[in-house]
Amino acid sequence: MTFLAAPPQLIVFEPMNRTIRPLVAADRSGVFRILENAGNFTPAEVAIALELIDEWLELGEHSGYLTYVLEARDDGSSEVLGYVCFGPTPLTESTFDLYWIAVDKSKHRGGVGKKLLKFAEEEIVRRAGKMLLIETSSQETYGGTIQFYERTGYELVGKIPEYYKPGDDKLIFAKTLTPSVPVDQAVQACVE
Repeated sequence: MTFLAAPPQLIVFEPMNRTIRPLVAADRSGVFRILENAGNFTPAEVAIALELIDEWLELGEHSGYLTYVLEARDDGSSEVLGYVCFGPTPLTESTFDLYWIAVDKSKHRGGVGKKLLKFAEEEIVRRAGKMLLIETSSQETYGGTIQFYERTGYELVGKIPEYYKPGDDKLIFAKTLTPSVPVDQAVQACVE
Protein backbone atom coordinates (compact mmCIF):
# COMPACT_ATOMS: atom_id res chain seq x y z
CA MET A 1 0.00 0.00 0.00
CA THR A 2 1.38 3.41 -0.93
CA PHE A 3 1.05 6.24 1.57
CA LEU A 4 2.04 9.09 -0.71
CA ALA A 5 -0.51 11.86 -0.42
CA ALA A 6 -0.73 15.53 -1.12
CA PRO A 7 1.31 17.44 1.45
CA PRO A 8 -0.69 19.05 4.24
CA GLN A 9 -1.32 22.73 4.36
CA LEU A 10 1.00 24.69 6.62
CA ILE A 11 -0.18 24.37 10.19
CA VAL A 12 -0.14 27.74 11.95
CA PHE A 13 -1.10 28.05 15.62
CA GLU A 14 -0.91 30.37 18.59
CA PRO A 15 1.26 32.16 19.06
CA MET A 16 0.69 33.11 15.44
CA ASN A 17 4.40 33.20 14.70
CA ARG A 18 4.80 29.41 14.96
CA THR A 19 4.34 27.10 11.98
CA ILE A 20 4.76 23.39 11.31
CA ARG A 21 5.98 22.87 7.77
CA PRO A 22 8.07 20.43 5.72
CA LEU A 23 11.80 20.59 6.50
CA VAL A 24 13.91 22.38 3.87
CA ALA A 25 17.69 22.45 3.38
CA ALA A 26 18.07 25.72 5.31
CA ASP A 27 16.66 23.95 8.43
CA ARG A 28 19.37 21.27 8.54
CA SER A 29 21.80 23.27 10.69
CA GLY A 30 19.07 24.18 13.19
CA VAL A 31 18.04 20.54 13.54
CA PHE A 32 21.69 19.52 13.87
CA ARG A 33 22.07 22.05 16.73
CA ILE A 34 18.98 20.64 18.47
CA LEU A 35 20.23 17.05 18.16
CA GLU A 36 23.75 17.89 19.36
CA ASN A 37 22.47 19.84 22.37
CA ALA A 38 19.83 17.27 23.37
CA GLY A 39 22.25 15.55 25.73
CA ASN A 40 21.10 11.99 25.12
CA PHE A 41 22.00 11.33 21.47
CA THR A 42 25.38 9.82 20.64
CA PRO A 43 27.38 11.16 17.67
CA ALA A 44 26.39 8.02 15.74
CA GLU A 45 22.69 8.65 16.46
CA VAL A 46 23.00 12.27 15.33
CA ALA A 47 24.67 11.07 12.13
CA ILE A 48 21.79 8.65 11.45
CA ALA A 49 19.22 11.43 12.04
CA LEU A 50 21.08 13.63 9.56
CA GLU A 51 21.17 10.77 7.01
CA LEU A 52 17.37 10.54 7.19
CA ILE A 53 17.10 14.31 6.80
CA ASP A 54 19.39 14.20 3.76
CA GLU A 55 17.27 11.44 2.21
CA TRP A 56 14.15 13.56 2.79
CA LEU A 57 15.83 16.58 1.22
CA GLU A 58 16.92 14.56 -1.81
CA LEU A 59 13.86 12.35 -2.38
CA GLY A 60 10.99 13.99 -0.49
CA GLU A 61 8.14 11.60 0.26
CA HIS A 62 9.77 8.88 -1.84
CA SER A 63 12.40 8.59 0.90
CA GLY A 64 9.79 7.13 3.25
CA TYR A 65 10.76 9.71 5.88
CA LEU A 66 8.19 12.47 6.32
CA THR A 67 10.10 15.26 8.01
CA TYR A 68 8.67 18.49 9.42
CA VAL A 69 9.87 21.35 11.60
CA LEU A 70 8.14 23.66 14.02
CA GLU A 71 9.45 27.11 13.19
CA ALA A 72 9.11 30.37 15.11
CA ARG A 73 9.25 33.61 13.13
CA ASP A 74 9.80 37.02 14.63
CA ASP A 75 10.69 40.33 12.97
CA GLY A 76 12.19 38.82 9.83
CA SER A 77 14.14 36.06 11.57
CA SER A 78 13.20 32.44 12.11
CA GLU A 79 14.30 29.61 14.35
CA VAL A 80 13.64 25.87 14.26
CA LEU A 81 12.28 24.88 17.68
CA GLY A 82 11.90 21.17 16.97
CA TYR A 83 11.42 18.55 14.31
CA VAL A 84 9.67 15.26 13.74
CA CYS A 85 10.43 12.44 11.30
CA PHE A 86 8.00 9.57 10.74
CA GLY A 87 6.98 7.23 7.96
CA PRO A 88 5.03 4.16 6.95
CA THR A 89 6.33 0.91 8.36
CA PRO A 90 7.44 -1.34 5.49
CA LEU A 91 5.27 -4.43 4.85
CA THR A 92 2.31 -3.13 6.88
CA GLU A 93 -1.00 -1.74 5.69
CA SER A 94 -1.55 1.14 8.10
CA THR A 95 1.24 1.24 10.66
CA PHE A 96 3.75 4.09 10.90
CA ASP A 97 6.98 4.51 12.84
CA LEU A 98 8.13 7.64 14.63
CA TYR A 99 11.82 7.80 13.77
CA TRP A 100 12.82 11.06 15.42
CA ILE A 101 11.30 13.84 17.46
CA ALA A 102 13.56 16.41 19.06
CA VAL A 103 12.96 19.81 20.61
CA ASP A 104 15.35 22.66 21.39
CA LYS A 105 16.37 22.16 25.04
CA SER A 106 15.36 25.72 25.92
CA LYS A 107 11.81 24.94 24.70
CA HIS A 108 11.23 21.74 26.71
CA ARG A 109 7.90 21.75 28.52
CA GLY A 110 6.68 24.52 26.22
CA GLY A 111 4.35 22.36 24.15
CA VAL A 112 6.61 22.11 21.09
CA GLY A 113 7.02 18.31 21.29
CA LYS A 114 3.32 17.82 21.96
CA LYS A 115 2.38 19.94 18.91
CA LEU A 116 4.83 18.05 16.69
CA LEU A 117 3.57 14.67 17.88
CA LYS A 118 -0.08 15.68 17.44
CA PHE A 119 0.73 16.95 13.94
CA ALA A 120 2.41 13.61 13.09
CA GLU A 121 -0.60 11.67 14.40
CA GLU A 122 -3.04 13.79 12.38
CA GLU A 123 -0.92 13.51 9.25
CA ILE A 124 -0.69 9.73 9.68
CA VAL A 125 -4.49 9.49 9.96
CA ARG A 126 -4.82 11.71 6.88
CA ARG A 127 -2.66 9.16 5.05
CA ALA A 128 -4.92 6.25 6.18
CA GLY A 129 -2.59 5.23 9.02
CA LYS A 130 -4.08 3.59 12.10
CA MET A 131 -1.16 2.96 14.44
CA LEU A 132 2.01 4.77 15.44
CA LEU A 133 4.93 2.87 16.96
CA ILE A 134 7.75 4.54 18.87
CA GLU A 135 10.98 2.90 19.97
CA THR A 136 13.20 4.43 22.63
CA SER A 137 15.90 3.63 25.13
CA SER A 138 15.33 2.69 28.77
CA GLN A 139 18.35 4.74 29.88
CA GLU A 140 17.80 7.22 32.70
CA THR A 141 18.55 10.11 30.33
CA TYR A 142 15.39 9.09 28.41
CA GLY A 143 13.16 9.26 31.51
CA GLY A 144 11.54 12.52 30.40
CA THR A 145 10.99 11.10 26.93
CA ILE A 146 9.29 7.99 28.32
CA GLN A 147 7.02 10.14 30.51
CA PHE A 148 6.19 12.33 27.50
CA TYR A 149 5.02 9.31 25.48
CA GLU A 150 2.98 8.00 28.40
CA ARG A 151 1.35 11.42 28.98
CA THR A 152 0.40 11.66 25.31
CA GLY A 153 -1.49 8.36 25.33
CA TYR A 154 1.14 5.84 24.26
CA GLU A 155 1.20 2.41 25.84
CA LEU A 156 4.35 0.40 26.48
CA VAL A 157 3.73 -2.72 24.37
CA GLY A 158 7.18 -4.26 24.31
CA LYS A 159 10.57 -4.36 25.94
CA ILE A 160 13.67 -6.06 24.60
CA PRO A 161 16.23 -6.39 27.40
CA GLU A 162 19.75 -5.12 26.69
CA TYR A 163 18.88 -4.40 23.05
CA TYR A 164 21.15 -1.37 22.63
CA LYS A 165 23.82 -2.46 25.11
CA PRO A 166 24.00 -4.07 28.56
CA GLY A 167 21.56 -2.25 30.83
CA ASP A 168 19.90 -0.41 27.94
CA ASP A 169 16.60 -1.94 26.92
CA LYS A 170 14.57 -1.12 23.83
CA LEU A 171 11.10 0.13 24.80
CA ILE A 172 8.32 0.00 22.23
CA PHE A 173 5.32 2.28 22.62
CA ALA A 174 2.15 2.17 20.50
CA LYS A 175 -0.98 4.19 20.00
CA THR A 176 -4.02 3.39 17.89
CA LEU A 177 -4.94 6.50 15.93
CA THR A 178 -8.48 7.49 15.09
CA PRO A 179 -9.70 10.31 12.89
CA SER A 180 -10.75 13.43 14.74
CA VAL A 181 -14.37 14.35 14.33
CA PRO A 182 -14.72 17.96 13.17
CA VAL A 183 -16.42 20.13 15.81
CA ASP A 184 -19.47 20.89 13.62
CA GLN A 185 -20.06 17.14 13.12
CA ALA A 186 -19.66 16.45 16.84
CA VAL A 187 -22.18 19.19 17.68
CA GLN A 188 -24.61 17.85 15.05
CA ALA A 189 -24.30 14.33 16.52
CA CYS A 190 -25.17 15.68 19.99
CA VAL A 191 -28.23 17.50 18.63
CA GLU A 192 -29.64 14.42 16.87
